[in-house]
This record gives sequence, structure tokens and C-alpha cells, in this order.
Amino acid sequence: DAMPVLSPSTGLHEMLALLTAQLYPDANHREDLVFLREIFSERSLSYLVRIHERLRQYMHQNPTPVLHSAACLAEDVTEELQSGSLEEDERELLTLLTTPHVKAVLTVHDTVAQKNFDPVLPPLPDDLDDELEEESVKIVRLVKNKEPLGATIRRDETTGAVVVARIMKGGAADRSGLVHVGDELREVNGNLITQKGPEIISQILSQSQGSITLKIIPAVKEEDRLKENTVYLRALFDYTPFEDKATPCQEAGLPFQQGDILQVVSQDDHTWWQAKRVGDSNLRAGLIPSTKFQERCACALYFSAISSFYFSLIDCDCEGSGNGPHIAGLRRSFRLSRKDRQSTPGESCYAEAGGPDFLVYEEVTRYQQSPSEKPRLVVLIGSLGARINELKQKVIAENPDRYGAAVPHTTRPRKSHEKEAVEYHFISKQTFEADIQTNKFVEYGEYKANQYGTSLESIRSVLARNTMCLVDVQPEALKILRTAEFKPYVIFVKPHIPEGRRHRTTAKSPTGATPFNFDEDLQEMRHSAEQMEQQYGHLVDRVLVKEDSTGACMELQNILEQLEEEPQWVPVSWVHP
Repeated sequence: DAMPVLSPSTGLHEMLALLTAQLYPDANHREDLVFLREIFSERSLSYLVRIHERLRQYMHQNPTPVLHSAACLAEDVTEELQSGSLEEDERELLTLLTTPHVKAVLTVHDTVAQKNFDPVLPPLPDDLDDELEEESVKIVRLVKNKEPLGATIRRDETTGAVVVARIMKGGAADRSGLVHVGDELREVNGNLITQKGPEIISQILSQSQGSITLKIIPAVKEEDRLKENTVYLRALFDYTPFEDKATPCQEAGLPFQQGDILQVVSQDDHTWWQAKRVGDSNLRAGLIPSTKFQERCACALYFSAISSFYFSLIDCDCEGSGNGPHIAGLRRSFRLSRKDRQSTPGESCYAEAGGPDFLVYEEVTRYQQSPSEKPRLVVLIGSLGARINELKQKVIAENPDRYGAAVPHTTRPRKSHEKEAVEYHFISKQTFEADIQTNKFVEYGEYKANQYGTSLESIRSVLARNTMCLVDVQPEALKILRTAEFKPYVIFVKPHIPEGRRHRTTAKSPTGATPFNFDEDLQEMRHSAEQMEQQYGHLVDRVLVKEDSTGACMELQNILEQLEEEPQWVPVSWVHP
């Protein structure tokens, strides 16, 4: 048989009617045709098809409503009709307008006309504002009859919180899509359940009928949790988003300072990462410049400074105010001001750009010294006036069983009261020079024609006794000591320098020979501290401001105790080479 002829104007209802007519001749002979005929002949399907066609026609015509509040108009007409005597047609109109079906149709008309399709949510509790500032709170309202909620709960052993342990497939909680495994349950129908046992909470949930309202702290998805715990960085520079014109959104930027620990939660954007500050109460991540982007910015600033510097030298030459030796000295000073740090495998915080090292981030991890490991080396660096050797000796003298110092080497003759390997290791000048050539010294120098130095082996010998070794060195020595072997904890000691001195004061020197100026000394100490912080602040774990010897000694002892008892952030290459 030929198929029915359809035209572009043929509706879906007409098409089904034609198909049904074509099925009748052979329908009694084939089971599948009988099945199709019964489906196409269903009255409910016919109604659905007609509704579908009407909706298509409505969408095509796109009519505009004459009135947006037909239900209100119907109520006004009803009140007018009820206030007086009615004719027969008026009584019929009143009956129609008070019929529930007609009232419902008019309400639906107003909803469509006003396009008010959003669901009406229950009001939030009045006491929710404080919680919303601290944590993300979700209010879930479910409709539950006699069926169980379809979720089990448990008490978290670490936090004590009541969390959802399991969601049963097909249950009320599962069908809602609003409750998830790991969610923390705070309230049920306004009842605080944090102090109640799981059995009592389960009883409350099972006895609740109809609408049940839950206050929930949403859980972090497991894949997000794994992603969040992967990368921690120590910031090696200060960053202020509101001063950065390159940031895509200053309000979304995360400000941080040198030394802050940043938890990077997303590196999807190669230019701007998302991160949180560890210890920050704000749960929202912010934007930080990526390593490569910040390195490019630092490189551009560096070469811009280079250009300005050399143009200034050319200008000096043209004006006749400079000469060869002066220019060579300036270049040498500029070159020596660069931090000549040796890179460690696994660290990607220093860029090779044909110039100095550009300090950006350092990947770190939490480290807790185990009893079987040697203690960490404690390195004291100090600015002018800090007198760190005196501080070190005082702490060791008060705790000789816990703390020790590396015995230095010297070429000067041993005095009668001195013992070998107690005050010094006494060696010849030839041996000292050979040790220099084989890089055995952390640092060395000359004083009154005698040489002095601290060797790596003397540090190792202290640590081998399971004693914490304290060394005071020049900060340049950190490039040798900052390794996975020593895992140094660096403490920067600087003197307390009072502000606001306006008068100049002079006094005799301790020998009584020449006067010196206190204000100039304070200014020099302040400049020394600022310069050391600028050059080596990114390598410092703790800053100790020394006001007096006794107070500084007590504070240093507290720092050393915390170092032994509490986990610290260290470069990840020290723990996972």
C-alpha cells in the first residue's frame, strides 16, 4: 500500500490519524501492527498530541497577554455580582467564575502572562547570618511521607560532626539531588542535633512526616579534595592585586606577603591560578599570578631597569662626569648585588632568563621530624647590632644536652688552657688552604693574620649526637646549608630600633678615644636590617626582634621547642627528592 500523502501544513495529529488508517487492512494478521494501532488509537495520546500542536501554534504566534492579572479581575467581578440581584445570565457567569477549575485556569494564565516560573523557597532562619559568614550553609526542604529518608549518618571521629555516611539509591534524599555523602548535618526541622547521638537523630528523621527541613554544611567533593591537597607554595614576593593592572579582576585577586603559604586549588588557567592562604578564614579562593607569568613580569622589569641604568651611564659619560674605573665599579656593584643561589633539583621557583634569579614561589610541604631522624640545623643570621653569637652561646649554655655548636677551625696557635676540638680545631695554614679548595667550609675568614672557618663536618658531628646544632653565619652561607641533608630552620635576628629620635646625641666610644653618634648608629642598624630582609627574607622561617639579651634568649628557646614539637613548612624537594 502507498504511504499517506503529507504536506508541510499537516499537523502531528493528522499524521498519526493517517498512519492509523493505513494500519487497519493488515492489522489482524500481525502482532506488531495490532500493537501500533492500539497505541495510536489511545485517547490520551490524542489529547497529548493536540496539546503539543496548540503549544507549537502558541509559540509560533507568540501572542501578548491582554491582561496580566485575570484572576484578580475575576475576583472583582465576583464581588460585584454577589452584591445585588442577578439575572439568569449573571447567575451563570457567577457560577462559572467561582468554579475551582476556572479559577485555576485563570491563575495559570496569570503565571504564564507574568512569566513567574521560579519556585517559591522557604524563608531562611533569622539566626543564619553569623553562620553564613563562617561556612557555606545549605537549607534543604524535602517532602517525605511514611517512607524513610534514604540516608544513613555517622559521627566523624576527628571533628565530632554528624555527617551523611550513605545515600540509598531511589530514596527521598537521592531523588532530591540535594543531599550528598559527607555533608555535615546541623539541624532537623529547627532542632540542633550536633550534641545528639546518631540513634536519636535517626529517630527524629524517621518520625518526621510531610515537609522536613535540614540545615547542611556541604561537603567538599572527593575529587576536589584530592585536587586541593596537591600543591602548596611559599610566596617569595609581596603581591597587592589593587596595584596590579594586569590582573583580570582586582576584586578577585588574593593579596599575600613574602613567606605566606598558598594552597593552589586550580591551575586550569596558565596565567592566573586560584589559591587560598593557609590559615585564612576566608574559604573563597582568589587569583594569583602563575609562576611563568610572574617570571615574565619580573624579567621585563629587570631588563627595563638594565636599560635605564646603562642609559644613565651613557649620559654620565657624555657630560664628562664619569670615567672608566667608576663605570667598572658600578657594573661590578650591580653584578655583585645579584643573589647567586644554587638551584636545587625539584625546585622551579628560579627562572633562567640570562640575568639574575627571579624569585616567585617555592613548592613546600608539611614536615614533622620523626624520632629516628637527625635534628634540623638551626641557622641564625643577624643584622648589624644583633650580636647573634652571644645569643647562641647563652642558649647552648643553659641547655647543653639539647643544643650544641659546631667547633670552628683555626690556624692560630693553641693557648695553654685550650683543648683540641673543644674551643677550636687547630690546623696548619696548609691544611686550611687545602680544605678551602675542597669546599669543606661553610664560611671562613681572616682575623689578625689568622684564619677561622666553620666546616660541614663539624656541623655533622653535632647532629650525629642527636643534638640540635645552632650556627651563626653570614646569610651567603645559606646557599651551601639549604639542602635536604640539613633541612635548615633559618631565624633572622634583628635588634629593636626605636623610632622617632629627633635629636642628635654623641658620646665617647667604649675606649674613650673618639666620640660616636647614636642616631647615626641607629640609622645604620636600621639600614642593615632592611637590606638583609630585602635580600634574604624569602629564605627566613622566623624573625626574632631582640630587645634585650634575656628576653631574646627565652624567645629563642620557645622557637626551638616549637621546631621540635610542631610540623613546619619545608621545600618539597627536602622530603620528596
